[in-house]
Amino acid sequence: LAFSKDKTDLSDDAKSALSEVAEKMKQSQGSARIVAYAAGTTEQASIAKRISLSRALAIRAFLISKGVNQLNINVQALGNQVPSGDADRADVFVK
Repeated sequence: LAFSKDKTDLSDDAKSALSEVAEKMKQSQGSARIVAYAAGTTEQASIAKRISLSRALAIRAFLISKGVNQLNINVQALGNQVPSGDADRADVFVK
Protein backbone atom coordinates (compact mmCIF):
# COMPACT_ATOMS: atom_id res chain seq x y z
CA LEU A 1 0.00 0.00 0.00
CA ALA A 2 1.44 3.33 -1.03
CA PHE A 3 1.47 6.41 1.17
CA SER A 4 2.23 10.03 0.39
CA LYS A 5 5.46 11.33 1.93
CA ASP A 6 5.09 11.90 5.69
CA LYS A 7 1.38 10.92 5.58
CA THR A 8 -0.30 8.17 7.55
CA ASP A 9 -3.87 8.42 6.24
CA LEU A 10 -5.23 5.53 4.17
CA SER A 11 -6.20 6.41 0.62
CA ASP A 12 -9.51 5.28 -0.86
CA ASP A 13 -7.60 2.72 -2.96
CA ALA A 14 -5.89 1.38 0.16
CA LYS A 15 -9.21 1.12 1.99
CA SER A 16 -10.72 -0.78 -0.92
CA ALA A 17 -7.80 -3.22 -1.03
CA LEU A 18 -7.86 -3.66 2.75
CA SER A 19 -11.60 -4.35 2.70
CA GLU A 20 -10.91 -7.30 0.40
CA VAL A 21 -8.09 -8.47 2.66
CA ALA A 22 -10.39 -8.25 5.69
CA GLU A 23 -13.07 -10.36 4.00
CA LYS A 24 -10.53 -13.04 3.04
CA MET A 25 -9.11 -13.06 6.57
CA LYS A 26 -12.53 -13.45 8.15
CA GLN A 27 -13.48 -16.29 5.80
CA SER A 28 -10.23 -18.19 6.25
CA GLN A 29 -9.59 -17.26 9.90
CA GLY A 30 -6.17 -16.18 8.63
CA SER A 31 -3.59 -13.85 10.09
CA ALA A 32 -1.85 -10.78 8.72
CA ARG A 33 1.59 -9.31 9.12
CA ILE A 34 1.83 -5.60 8.39
CA VAL A 35 5.31 -4.28 7.61
CA ALA A 36 5.41 -0.50 7.27
CA TYR A 37 8.20 1.80 6.08
CA ALA A 38 8.79 5.54 5.77
CA ALA A 39 11.38 7.52 3.86
CA GLY A 40 14.02 9.31 5.88
CA THR A 41 17.72 9.89 6.27
CA THR A 42 19.84 8.31 8.96
CA GLU A 43 19.45 11.51 10.97
CA GLN A 44 15.65 11.20 10.69
CA ALA A 45 15.46 7.52 11.63
CA SER A 46 13.28 8.03 14.72
CA ILE A 47 10.83 10.22 12.78
CA ALA A 48 10.62 7.61 10.01
CA LYS A 49 10.06 4.89 12.62
CA ARG A 50 7.16 6.86 14.16
CA ILE A 51 5.59 7.51 10.76
CA SER A 52 5.86 3.85 9.79
CA LEU A 53 4.32 2.81 13.11
CA SER A 54 1.41 5.20 12.57
CA ARG A 55 0.88 3.72 9.11
CA ALA A 56 0.90 0.16 10.41
CA LEU A 57 -1.51 1.04 13.21
CA ALA A 58 -3.86 2.80 10.76
CA ILE A 59 -3.99 -0.38 8.68
CA ARG A 60 -4.51 -2.49 11.81
CA ALA A 61 -7.33 -0.24 13.02
CA PHE A 62 -9.01 -0.41 9.62
CA LEU A 63 -8.86 -4.22 9.55
CA ILE A 64 -10.26 -4.40 13.08
CA SER A 65 -13.08 -2.02 12.09
CA LYS A 66 -13.95 -4.51 9.33
CA GLY A 67 -14.29 -7.35 11.83
CA VAL A 68 -10.82 -8.91 11.80
CA ASN A 69 -9.74 -10.29 15.18
CA GLN A 70 -6.99 -8.05 16.55
CA LEU A 71 -5.08 -11.09 17.79
CA ASN A 72 -4.60 -12.14 14.16
CA ILE A 73 -2.71 -8.99 13.18
CA ASN A 74 1.04 -8.55 13.69
CA VAL A 75 2.54 -5.09 13.17
CA GLN A 76 6.14 -4.21 12.31
CA ALA A 77 7.33 -0.63 11.87
CA LEU A 78 10.73 -0.58 10.21
CA GLY A 79 11.05 3.14 9.53
CA ASN A 80 13.67 3.86 6.89
CA GLN A 81 15.04 0.28 6.91
CA VAL A 82 13.66 -0.43 3.42
CA PRO A 83 15.12 -3.51 1.70
CA SER A 84 13.98 -2.39 -1.78
CA GLY A 85 11.27 -0.47 -3.57
CA ASP A 86 9.33 2.61 -2.50
CA ALA A 87 10.06 3.71 1.07
CA ASP A 88 6.65 5.29 1.69
CA ARG A 89 4.61 2.10 1.83
CA ALA A 90 3.28 -0.74 3.90
CA ASP A 91 3.20 -4.38 2.91
CA VAL A 92 0.41 -6.64 4.15
CA PHE A 93 1.11 -10.38 4.16
CA VAL A 94 -1.86 -12.69 4.77
CA LYS A 95 -1.66 -16.36 5.75
